[in-house]
Amino acid sequence: MSSYELRRQTVSVLSHEYTLRTLLDRQQFSDDENIAADLGISSATWCLFGMVWPASRILATHVSGMDLRGMKVLEIGCGIGLSSIVLHRLGVDITASDYHPLAEEFMRLNLKANNLPPIKFLTGNWDTENPLLGEFDLIIGSDVLYEPAHPGLVSGFINRHSEKQSDVIIADPNRGNRGRFTRHMQAMGFSHSFKTFGKAEKGETPCKGRLMHYRRSTTLVD
Repeated sequence: MSSYELRRQTVSVLSHEYTLRTLLDRQQFSDDENIAADLGISSATWCLFGMVWPASRILATHVSGMDLRGMKVLEIGCGIGLSSIVLHRLGVDITASDYHPLAEEFMRLNLKANNLPPIKFLTGNWDTENPLLGEFDLIIGSDVLYEPAHPGLVSGFINRHSEKQSDVIIADPNRGNRGRFTRHMQAMGFSHSFKTFGKAEKGETPCKGRLMHYRRSTTLVD
């Protein structure tokens, strides 16, 4: 799995610049051994992990301004893992997760490019059990609701891996599935609030959507 082209880009989050190795564009694909295909990743979606999406910048900027001392944080569907890299640099107890077969390798290379130590990385396949992942005080994600099945899968995954008292923050670029996701989350005891975003920093692609915040302070729902 090496016949894809890369590019090097610089992303600024709260005035700090991060050097990232990403896929050249959305035309990149390499799965000669069918590793991704066996995981259900199609040729059309293979490249999605390797891009820095506008919503991921929104999420990284938001969470990097939060006081996360003493909290265990999980990024789901991390892809390139911008938020994980940013929080790791700030000393947050962050675990990155994704099920793409190259996500961990790209994370390792990008941490090295930014002179950061290794990060905790575990497979995050939303429709399978992963007892090694554990439970977290805060779960974050960006643009993770782009398929019709995702509201149920993502909310179920969050329920399995969130503490009884926990928070969830999702940056969603106005996907049509967010309403169903919110209903799933509310059924599991999470309250819901949001704020809209619609501006981009200089040089960034404009992105409109919602920063959705879910909070649970009662017992887990089976």
